[in-house]
This record gives sequence, C-alpha cells and structure tokens, in this order.
Amino acid sequence: MRTLRKRLPSKQSLRRRGAIAKHLSKGANMPAIQNIFRKTAFLAATMLLSTGAFAQGKPTIAVLNIATKGLVQDAQAMGYLVRLELEKTGVYSVMDRYEVADVVAKAPFSVDSCFSKTCLVDIGRHLGVAKMMSGSAERFGEKIVITLRLIDVASGTIEKSEATEYLNLPEVQKMVQISVEKMAGLPPDPTLVSMLIDYNTPIESPNTSFTNNGPRMGFSYTMGDAAKRMQAPKDQGGFGMWPLMFQFGWQQEISYISAGNFQALVEFVPSIGGLESGLLIPSLSTLQGFRFGKLGLEFALGPTFRLVQLADGYFDNAGTWHLGDAPAGSGFTTKTLPDKSGDLKIVTSLLFVGGLTIHSGYLNIPLNVYFSPRKDASVVGFSFGFNVHKKKAVE
Repeated sequence: MRTLRKRLPSKQSLRRRGAIAKHLSKGANMPAIQNIFRKTAFLAATMLLSTGAFAQGKPTIAVLNIATKGLVQDAQAMGYLVRLELEKTGVYSVMDRYEVADVVAKAPFSVDSCFSKTCLVDIGRHLGVAKMMSGSAERFGEKIVITLRLIDVASGTIEKSEATEYLNLPEVQKMVQISVEKMAGLPPDPTLVSMLIDYNTPIESPNTSFTNNGPRMGFSYTMGDAAKRMQAPKDQGGFGMWPLMFQFGWQQEISYISAGNFQALVEFVPSIGGLESGLLIPSLSTLQGFRFGKLGLEFALGPTFRLVQLADGYFDNAGTWHLGDAPAGSGFTTKTLPDKSGDLKIVTSLLFVGGLTIHSGYLNIPLNVYFSPRKDASVVGFSFGFNVHKKKAVE
C-alpha cells in the first residue's frame, strides 16, 4: 500500500503538469501566429506604398481665393471656378475646399487677405501640399485680364505664371478654363480662344448677346393727303377711319455678327392694323439692324410692304377728291391715294427705326420709334414688346 501511494501524483503536481502542458502548447503555436502577423504587416505596408506611389503621380495643389475687380464673381466664387477647372484637367490632385477651410480655420492664417507669395507658401506648408495656385481676374474697359500663378511650396518660388487678356464677354468660366489649361500645360480649345481672345475675329455666337424675338404692339400716325383719304366718308371713297392706327405683330431676329457689345441683325416684323376701324391692313417690314452697348441701343432700316386699296385721282380747289386723271390745263395734280373703290396693291416705302432695350432680370422690353417718309403718306409710330431670355448655364 505504501508503494502504491508513493507512485500516485499529488494534486499540486497535477496542477504544475497542466500549467506546463498549457505553456508548451502555446509555445508550439507561437511560430504560426508570428508568421500570420508578418504576412499581415507585409500586405499593409504594400498597400500603403502602392497608395503613396499613386499619390506621387499627381502633385497635390490647393487653391484659395482669387482676387477680383469689376466682375460679378467675388474672390471666393472665382477661387471655386479655378479649383473646378483644375480638377477637370486631371493633372493635379486638388485639395477639397472644405479640407482647406478646416485646416486653415485651426491655423493663424486669413484666407481672405492671403495673396502674396510668402503667405501662400506658409499656408501651403501648413496644408501639406506641393503646389499653391493664386491670381486675379479684373475688368479693364473692354477687356478682362486673368492672371494665375503656380507656386512651388518646397522652394518657395513662383514656378509658372500666366496672364491672358479676354474680350469683355459674359463667359468668365470659359476664360478661366483657358487660363487653367495653359497653366496645366494643356492646349486650350482653339474655338474658345478665337471667340474669347482674338480681337480681330468676328464672334458668331448667340451667347454673346441677346435677341428680341417676341410680340410687338404700338401705333402709327399717317400724315399728308393719304390721311385725308383715310378720314373721308365711305360714300366719298374714303375709309371713315382715323389716321392714328393701332398695330399688333411679331418680330423675329437673326443675328449674323455678334462681337463684344456689337450685334448685326436681320429683322422680320409682320403686323396688322386698322382693327379699331373695322379694317384689316397687313404689313411686313424687313430690316437690317445694328445693336450697340449693354442698353441695346438699336438702329435699323429697310423696306416695308403694305396692302392698301389705291386709286388715281385729284383734289380740286375746294379739297374735294375726284377719281381719274386731272383735266389738262386745270393745274390739278393726279395722285395715287387710298380709295375704297380702288384696287388692292402692295405699297412699298423705306422705314427708319431707332430704339433701346430695357432689361429687368430675364425680361427684355424693346422700345422703338420709327419713321417712313413718303411725299403724300409719311408715317411715324411707336412700338414696344417683350420677351423672356434665360441664358444657358455656363458649362
């Protein structure tokens, strides 16, 4: 019995053996666990290196505000346009404006007044970017000048600068596009260059100005002997109408030259009048028009055609109208004037028009006065109209 008791292990011994076995089992798995950690670390490092290599393919760049003068866009809006066009080039990795604002807000910098090279370099180092872009956009008379500077943050030097003069046209984003593409070393669209930069090239683009297509209404006043025949009673061959006649019509324009604030047009204006006297008198004017300036000051001239009943006759000493040719030796003059019993004929005359266009938002209100000289039937008048013109969004 004593021999058997000596051979049986005690409880303490069993605990030690269990702890040793557990420790040995852990020790046996350590190489495998370490191998897994090594592989995971290698994969993570590979991913980081590949990501860093990709980021190094595009230099990082930040754009703050772009100073403006005489433009609708403020410095912040112009900075947004430059940032947008930079992203489109795909040459740089452009830092998001919200990231820039977040970093700058925590630093002792004022973005609104940071346009100098020293300030831009300091902010660029704080942002951790390789390049900074700044510049200005200013209006000088009939020109818009956009200047951009590319600053290398590491060396603190101006790497590249570009200044371009553009025509004074409402296409600021396209101007920014050209300047940014030049800074990025990309060839700009030659059509845009021709339209916005070349002063000697006529701009045939509907986006540089407006057209006044739309309804027209107004009145005309006929003078001379024709006015007498219009007012004469119907039983005397007259029309029994007033010489003041209201008109309603439509103006259709075709712009064939549009350069800066100058526009050359062909205008067609069909209209009807005489409704207030129970008559229907159609007319058509075909005009060559020229429009100048932002107010839309306009001058036009061209032939006008009317359908009128005409007959030959003469006035005697009492002012009475007689049909037919004047008797020989009477001293009376035969004239062709409106007459109810006459034949329907096309009457032509020359029309001179002047006016301007009032703008209210997208609403255009053209105002015109006109004069048509004829020996016995001169006409003066006034017309106005309206149209809504919403410019297409700039791409």
